[in-house]
Amino acid sequence: MLKKILFAGIIFYLFVACNNPKPSYVFIEGFTQGGTFRIKYLPNKDTIPVNEIYSLLNQINASLSLYDSNSIICRINKNDTTVELDRYFLEIFRESYKAYQQTDGAFDITVAPLVRYWGFIPKNNNNNPAAIDSLLQFVGMEKIHLVNNKLVKDNPNVQLDVNGIAQGYTVDKLSMLLESKKVQHYMIEVGGEVKVKGKNPNGQLWKVGIDKPIENSNELNRELQTILQITDISIATSGSYRKFIEKDGIKYSHTINPKTGIPTFHRLLSVTILHSSCTQADALATAIMVMGLEKGISYIKENNLKAYLIFSDEKGHLQTWFSKELEKNIVTVDAKNN
Repeated sequence: MLKKILFAGIIFYLFVACNNPKPSYVFIEGFTQGGTFRIKYLPNKDTIPVNEIYSLLNQINASLSLYDSNSIICRINKNDTTVELDRYFLEIFRESYKAYQQTDGAFDITVAPLVRYWGFIPKNNNNNPAAIDSLLQFVGMEKIHLVNNKLVKDNPNVQLDVNGIAQGYTVDKLSMLLESKKVQHYMIEVGGEVKVKGKNPNGQLWKVGIDKPIENSNELNRELQTILQITDISIATSGSYRKFIEKDGIKYSHTINPKTGIPTFHRLLSVTILHSSCTQADALATAIMVMGLEKGISYIKENNLKAYLIFSDEKGHLQTWFSKELEKNIVTVDAKNN
């Protein structure tokens, strides 16, 4: 289950005005959960919740970040029996279990032992994982339970990794904060997951770019596959666009399947989901990357999702598939609708 396991960079390039737009939007950016965040919003008079934004980010980081050894999730992974669950952990646990059930286990936050085994998250020097088959006995959300607001594991070797949902969840919490201040025009991006509402500084719909899968790309040499013009919606991408293998001229994704315990090699390279909930968009994009192209498209159609997929065809050329409903949102396109 790859996705943002590496927090390897921002999936979306955000288009905003560069020349002192009026009215004046507030723009803040920084680092959280091992990645970056960017927020642009139009404040109401005397309503600039910058300190509250940073406070919320710090609280979520202290709960869910695998990059903070004292976070709640890290203490759970170390079997600290004194740890007390906060509302952020409880909420993301319930959202994760919902996604686990909806995707028949393709989304699974207990994948941490496999992720660590394959080297996609910071390594614990005291961790000496056994073979893949033995690790699988610790994977599966049915092996963890909430009992009186405590997390109970069937086995102490069960460990959690919420990187496939935490950034989308953080976006949703930030949007709730801004809207509680009656902010109606904003763009929030955390680790590549985005929510937009209202209009941008130019008084237009927000434009969000989707990266083209290019090996070893970064913020300096990225190329865009397409641009979506959207508002009042969340958008999340999961992909191995910077971590894939190439065999006989064909690109294959490198995604850990929580059911098999091994990386699943298929031609689906990027999944973008648009949804009212960034939390759900994040988890669904991760799950569909695990499913692969054919199963992923079937799942998208069966569940009436808005999606944009990038994949490698049998000749190694990049191709795209997107939901018909997205056609009106595409303003620049190198794509086909199937």
